[in-house]
Amino acid sequence: MVNTNTLAQMAEQLDLGSYLYLGKGIAKGGGRNLKSLLANGFEAVLGAVFLDAGYDAAYHYYLNRYRSLPTPAQDENFKGRLQQVAQERFGQTPFYDSEGARVGNQREYTSVVFAGAEPLGTGHGATKQEAEQEAARAALQSLGDGAVAPATPKAARTPRPRKRRVPTPRSTPVAEIVSIVPEAQPEPKPDPEPVIEQESPGEPGRSRQFGEPIE
Repeated sequence: MVNTNTLAQMAEQLDLGSYLYLGKGIAKGGGRNLKSLLANGFEAVLGAVFLDAGYDAAYHYYLNRYRSLPTPAQDENFKGRLQQVAQERFGQTPFYDSEGARVGNQREYTSVVFAGAEPLGTGHGATKQEAEQEAARAALQSLGDGAVAPATPKAARTPRPRKRRVPTPRSTPVAEIVSIVPEAQPEPKPDPEPVIEQESPGEPGRSRQFGEPIE
């Protein structure tokens, strides 16, 4: 009765996804329809009913919502189911050996579940949790658990062809040669020759200070 799919269906009945406060990135990526977020939101609503009205009100509220579902949701907690079966049959708790590898641009995980020394099942997935769930599903099928439906094969993703980017030719700038011609300097003019006044021979000499004739 209590699993992610069931809680998500109850949240969808309440249109709880439109009331979630999400960031812009996860909202654009379809976060309002994500099952894990819807399940957590309904658990928060159920907790509010419990705090406000008590256990009996929360129990009956959940039971009424569960009965209103058109079809019961399938329990996909294969790890929990396998733990019960392994403890009943082998008296041991299963453990998982998981490792990841990069395939192209994506990462894929492989998980093998053990109950003792013998492997019980192998699973693959885009996350470690998904691979472990698939391994638990395969183990339950090998152990003859009729309550587990066979896994539906996933459609292989078709890789998108990459477009090769053609490099654009770059134009090499042509260096401009500039010749610098020095300006012509004017030739220096010669200093004017001093003019020496010559005294006429018939004129007596004059004193340079007073201009009087010298006898």
